[in-house]
Amino acid sequence: MADFPYDCVGFDLDGTLLDTAWDLGHALNHALTSIGRATIPLADVRSLIGGGTGQMLRNGMARTGGVDEAILPDLTERLVAYYEANIACHTRLYPGGEAMLNDLAARGVTLAVATNKREALAIRLFDTLGLTHRFATIIGGDTLGPDRAKPKPDMLHEMIRRTSANRTAFVGDTTYDVGAARAAGLPVVAVSFGFCDQPPQDLGADAVIDHFDALIPTLQQIGHNPPFPSAPHAL
Repeated sequence: MADFPYDCVGFDLDGTLLDTAWDLGHALNHALTSIGRATIPLADVRSLIGGGTGQMLRNGMARTGGVDEAILPDLTERLVAYYEANIACHTRLYPGGEAMLNDLAARGVTLAVATNKREALAIRLFDTLGLTHRFATIIGGDTLGPDRAKPKPDMLHEMIRRTSANRTAFVGDTTYDVGAARAAGLPVVAVSFGFCDQPPQDLGADAVIDHFDALIPTLQQIGHNPPFPSAPHAL
């Protein structure tokens, strides 16, 4: 296993490791209906997710009549309270996710999460699904304080600091993830099955995978034949 090119692999959460669309969709619709707005079909919610809870709510309000800044903070807390109480009714790892995490761990790779979801919600979700122990660190969109979430690189820099990693790669599904990885100088793999806010091939990742079965060989290829120059801590 010593020839694996990375000693740490970081993951986004929503739309990357976990399919959270239905639970987030129900929480979003709960918030919208509480102010008399129409519900959004769950099949359409995927396109609204990304950037954290507040951004998802903004997107939902924009689609159903416009964003009201005056009520946005209270409405966000209403959404979060409902989501926290119903956090894993439908959420599951994407197909192949468990085997992929097992394989990386068997190779001695440190696993980490950097998500724009609030840290407490991310930990609660992983706790509920029995996954928390798999990750050396879980960093949320509010962990480092305001205005330091993805696509800024701060969370990924902190992930590297906490894990003491020398060679790190990141896996995500949106421009927030790819932008953060690029800004941090990390190679990045995009998953096509997530909540992609652009067509997967247009996200700007080093590679795109359609199933977690492909992640480890893809990381091996990128690590040994990097398509882009990388920062010193990434290689």
